[in-house]
Amino acid sequence: MLFTSSISPTQRRHLLLCLPILLLACNTSPEMKPDKTLTPPLADQKPYQHNIHDDIRMDPFFWLKERENPEVIDYLERENDYYQKSTKHLVPLQNDLFEEMKGRIKEEDNSVPYFYNGYWYITRFEKGQDYPIYTRKKDRLDAAEEILFDCNEMAKGHDYFRLVGINISPDNTKAIVGIDTVSRRQYVLKVKDLISGEIFDTSIENTTGSSVWANDNTHFFFTKKNPTTLRSEAIYRHSMNDLLAESEVVFEEKDETYSTFVSGSKSEEYIFIGSYSTLTSEYHYLDANKPLEKFTVIQKRTPNLEYSISHYGDHFYIFTNADKAENYKLMKTPVVATSKDNWIEVLPHRPSVLLEDMELFNDYWVITERENGLAKVRIQRWDGTEDYYLPLEGEAYTVYTSTNIAFNTTKLRYVYNSMTTPSSVIEYDMATKEQFVLKEQEVLGGKFDKLNYISKRLWAPAADGTMIPISLVYHKDTPLSQRTPILQYAYGSYGSTIDPGFSSTRFSLLDRGFAFAIAHVRGGEYLGRKWYDSGKMLQKKNTFTDFIDCSKHLIGEGLTSANHLYAYGGSAGGLLMGVIVNDAPELYNGVIAAVPFVDVVTTMLDDTIPLTTSEYDEWGNPNDKPYYDYMKSYSPYDNIKEQAYPNLLVTTGLHDSQVQYWEPAKWVARLRLNKKMKLYFF
Repeated sequence: MLFTSSISPTQRRHLLLCLPILLLACNTSPEMKPDKTLTPPLADQKPYQHNIHDDIRMDPFFWLKERENPEVIDYLERENDYYQKSTKHLVPLQNDLFEEMKGRIKEEDNSVPYFYNGYWYITRFEKGQDYPIYTRKKDRLDAAEEILFDCNEMAKGHDYFRLVGINISPDNTKAIVGIDTVSRRQYVLKVKDLISGEIFDTSIENTTGSSVWANDNTHFFFTKKNPTTLRSEAIYRHSMNDLLAESEVVFEEKDETYSTFVSGSKSEEYIFIGSYSTLTSEYHYLDANKPLEKFTVIQKRTPNLEYSISHYGDHFYIFTNADKAENYKLMKTPVVATSKDNWIEVLPHRPSVLLEDMELFNDYWVITERENGLAKVRIQRWDGTEDYYLPLEGEAYTVYTSTNIAFNTTKLRYVYNSMTTPSSVIEYDMATKEQFVLKEQEVLGGKFDKLNYISKRLWAPAADGTMIPISLVYHKDTPLSQRTPILQYAYGSYGSTIDPGFSSTRFSLLDRGFAFAIAHVRGGEYLGRKWYDSGKMLQKKNTFTDFIDCSKHLIGEGLTSANHLYAYGGSAGGLLMGVIVNDAPELYNGVIAAVPFVDVVTTMLDDTIPLTTSEYDEWGNPNDKPYYDYMKSYSPYDNIKEQAYPNLLVTTGLHDSQVQYWEPAKWVARLRLNKKMKLYFF
């Protein structure tokens, strides 16, 4: 079943769609029966063939790419109508679930205030409103509230609204924001006068939504996207002295495999331009007090050399994989001599420890590390007198440093949660070693008790002998047996680590007897950089076989069975779902594929599609035959078989910029030709 929304699907939408379907496994009441007389829509087949490397691929649904074609819209609307009618019997349960999940959320809520440059900044939500309200208070928390942006008012008249990148000028008088009303991540920059409340008569279109002020309060820098590919391709400078004038290009990234961005140092002394591909990076810097001067390269790009930059005192501090440091190391270099031959090692590479993040303060530096899958926060004094880790317990938790904008402070903010413990924002005093919980996520409704749930980490053997970690959570009253329904989730691409974090919506499953499992498959960085490298390019199939082997382990250990195992993944994780239903359909009763990347070969051959050229280092370039052959061997759209498929729910968004709507639409259309496919009948 395909569901197409007019906006990019969100996790909430996915959960509201999939939860009723999954819960049918636990509910067989007569009133919850689908209409089996419905006939699914069939898209017309129109002959089309791709021909490259002397190989012809037939693509009868290629025409579904024609976004403005009335026939395409008609087909998508028929799919939506089929979804609505097929799930009509689930509407009462869907409504109950929505109210149940909403009932756990504190609708009237405030973020933890943070202090910056004379103001306390707070984001608050009002009951019954869909969007945040951004505010600030001068000097004290009991001062009068100043509303910066009320997104509820700004969203009126729009089907979709998102505001990002609030950037306050150094003199606190102006703010820049990015606004998207289409859901394509092409943000329009707006500038607001915070004294008069006026939004200036200027709109800078097709940006990433972020910006950086120079210290003169007049000039700012921002990133523009290519209007077709949406690649972040150029950095511009704009002047408040002439708002209607054309912005000036200060840097253009001409290599189509790279993207670019602009950021400011925490010290507020420098502005950085970064260029990056999957495997290589390059930075330029500029004195933030001299915005009209030219940027200077720090270290010119060198194939396979990755680095990132922070500033402290007379040095730039560099996270890098230089000298085969695959898990990264920390180095520094004088601001006046930045090329690699001047870099000095500060924290050496360790084969078993992945460096993930760094926070710099006046007296301390803080590193987030990951060892054996577990994140740790390491605190050190610049003078070398202290070096220790925050005390953390357990083996299935999430920890990361939070909003730490102030430089001259001993207070470190971090966030901690687990699969059974709500998220807490904690302030830790690095000088006194005292810590205070500033805010703990409230789970309303009066039914949640973390002691009612059990989380653990399992290890599943892969076919090649590698042990794959699985994070599992379930209600203490749920016996793990062959009759236990389990929802197994994974992502497994781009080195993105899926930590075992807290989700209040997940308890609608757990309280009804489900268990939830995260398979930490190769392609992420859960077990370090090597874990990522062994799940990409010509080793990408490890991601898919790892997930399947985790499923076999859960079944083999008697924790569930194929009749009660479900799988869920989105975007690149949706690709994972597409592969597993082709290769191991017998293991799953149902699969949710959210905005799935399933037409891999066609997409990666089309350099006009967003993200394609910048991802050759992730998937390979199919213009080279070895990569073409490898991609074709797993691409879900190209490997549909005459076999029984699990029950499928597929979602997409008409304007989604990450995965174009036609990929899941084509995939579902081709799957429907297979008469052995299960068609959403429970």
